[in-house]
Amino acid sequence: MLVPHLPDPVTYAIPGFVILILAEMVIARIRDRRRFCPKDTLTSLALGFGSTVAGLLTTGLVYALSMWLYQYRLFTIGFAWYWFVLAFLLDDLAYYAFHRAAHRVRWFWASHVIHHSSQHYNLTTALRQTWTGFVSISFAFRLPLFLIGFHPAMIFFCAGLNLIYQFWIHTEMVGRMPRWFEAVMNTPSHHRVHHATNPRYLDKNYAGVFIIWDRMFGTFVEERADDRPRYGIVKDLGSFNVLWAAFHEWVGIAKDVWAAPDWKSRIGYMIAPPGWSHDGSRDTSETIKARWEAREQLRGDSWKQPISSSSVGDPAGAPSRAA
Repeated sequence: MLVPHLPDPVTYAIPGFVILILAEMVIARIRDRRRFCPKDTLTSLALGFGSTVAGLLTTGLVYALSMWLYQYRLFTIGFAWYWFVLAFLLDDLAYYAFHRAAHRVRWFWASHVIHHSSQHYNLTTALRQTWTGFVSISFAFRLPLFLIGFHPAMIFFCAGLNLIYQFWIHTEMVGRMPRWFEAVMNTPSHHRVHHATNPRYLDKNYAGVFIIWDRMFGTFVEERADDRPRYGIVKDLGSFNVLWAAFHEWVGIAKDVWAAPDWKSRIGYMIAPPGWSHDGSRDTSETIKARWEAREQLRGDSWKQPISSSSVGDPAGAPSRAA
């Protein structure tokens, strides 16, 4: 089978990235300067540069592994345009699986957390990509595609297109897209939810390109005007140190594994959800959401309580909005 030369689409997209970032900065300077923080922006740029270097060092190894697996493929799929469409769709599904695991398994989260570490949400946030994806073997989620019969060159090309698409959704400058687009595609609104630390939004909207995966698998939540996203991670870094942003969760894993009382706990600190602890002393997204849901239930119940005759006409007897 003749394998066509497929370029790295991200390389060609870089000038567009730069233009869009500069345009967003200009608009933010006019509308709301708080959308950008100089130190945060420089940190994002440095993390993006480090990710590029890490990719140059490891992509060849991942491609070699992919080619080795491709020898054992079930089918030989060609390079017709319709196979590219199918490859792009399945690659995005593989990305959804990876992304969901990256928020539910601490080993993958240690590599992915770098992308969520900014308390700002702008196009430079998209540049915060992992330095340690090879260590966390995040590429494993795409390996089944090679065994099916998709050539690695095709999947790497589709992965590049996927990454390019995700760049533009990291912004607050775009409100909502047309309803039909919001129903099928990932958008800035959907992805703001994903980057938010509000309990309502935790561990939601994992999509790369197609939001249909979240709708299908029950992980979709719509952005709400009455609960504006707050960005970052549950326990913010409190630092613009680039190395700390890139490696802090790996350091945390090492410390927890070293101090763990037994092997079961050591394994838990590596593969359980972020925030898990052997004694239950820390918060996971589940415990945070459970407390929030309990408060929401109490607040809702307070409005359902009947007003007693003694409180009729007495504002002090009405239920409080702060309940």
